[in-house]
Amino acid sequence: MGNLLGSWRLKEPSTVEECDSTWGSDSESDEPAAEDDSGVSGSGSPAESDRDPEDGSPQLTDSPESLPKMKRSFYAARDLYKYRHSYPNYRKSRQPNEYRNLRFYLNKIPLVPDGIYVEEILTKWRGDYDKLEHNHTYIQWLFPLREQGLNFYAHELTQEEIKEFQSTREAKRRFLAAYSLMLDFYGIKLLDKSGNVARASNWQERFQHLNESQHNYLRITRILKSLGELGYEAFKAPLVHLFLEESVCHNSLPNMQHSALEYFVYTIRLPATRRRLLRYARQHYRPAHAFLWGPPPKRRGGGGGGSGGGGAGSSGIRAPAPTPEQQRRGEESTGSGNTVSSHDAVTCPDLAGGCAGLGFSVAGLEGALTMAGARGEKGERNEIVPL
Repeated sequence: MGNLLGSWRLKEPSTVEECDSTWGSDSESDEPAAEDDSGVSGSGSPAESDRDPEDGSPQLTDSPESLPKMKRSFYAARDLYKYRHSYPNYRKSRQPNEYRNLRFYLNKIPLVPDGIYVEEILTKWRGDYDKLEHNHTYIQWLFPLREQGLNFYAHELTQEEIKEFQSTREAKRRFLAAYSLMLDFYGIKLLDKSGNVARASNWQERFQHLNESQHNYLRITRILKSLGELGYEAFKAPLVHLFLEESVCHNSLPNMQHSALEYFVYTIRLPATRRRLLRYARQHYRPAHAFLWGPPPKRRGGGGGGSGGGGAGSSGIRAPAPTPEQQRRGEESTGSGNTVSSHDAVTCPDLAGGCAGLGFSVAGLEGALTMAGARGEKGERNEIVPL
């Protein structure tokens, strides 16, 4: 029986939709913390595989008709799903004497292969942007995860090591110092113990570098994941919000836009927080019709769209037939052959005069609105709720 349980594995999701619970209970209000995706037990507080986050998404054009069909990356969605759910098919833990990440942060062992201790990095590397940019071995040690990175000398975290780390004040102090070190490298400053961040005084120079040096987006995803693993989940949202503001709103980090939306947001475990960030990004994203990250379109029935009844914006639900009186009134008032949808009617600026030149009468509008009202009683609309 033990062998059977030991070999049992959870079925992993096979589509982007199965990976993403962000809009599963869409609400403008905040959900309670019980909706946390993590599945981690015993963590009171609230990681990035080193692969290219850019999936070769095609360039957008101004015309929606000329756009190729855009899709979210399944690799990214699955990677972040596994992270948020604490790697449900992860292997057995190592013994306590192998807690190399904790021992590194206690300054007892150096990182391998460079032989550098964490205290040296924290005291001598701050402001040495060339070293932080071109050295590629330290990031897996400073920000450990429960997954293997490019430095195969670095050990993955385990649940037991995470608990030990979170209860060790010295390790946590150095971890926050390492986070501050990397924020400074990116042109950002840590404002307080709640994780709030802002532009640093040298932000223009550093943002220009960050916009051009896109391998740092992989590092940022790792940093965000590691924050969540080691007890600083609440630090993620302020940093992700700043990156969305800079990349989507201010265009100071335009090359980061895709990574921020496809990766950074989805490191956050609480769906309500992800929704708030995505709604914020959606307000400023251009072109607006190309925003892929939700909420999914809410399609409602009602007519409009040809004889097939299943055109864009149709839910497939047939609208109720008008009563004979409604039909008679509509036929009497639409002799010119023009038809008016409920959407057209309510957007007319002036029912008495503004629509006079359109070839139908106010009585015709009343008939059309009466028919639309019958559909409205069933809660059906003609338009698609916009993203």
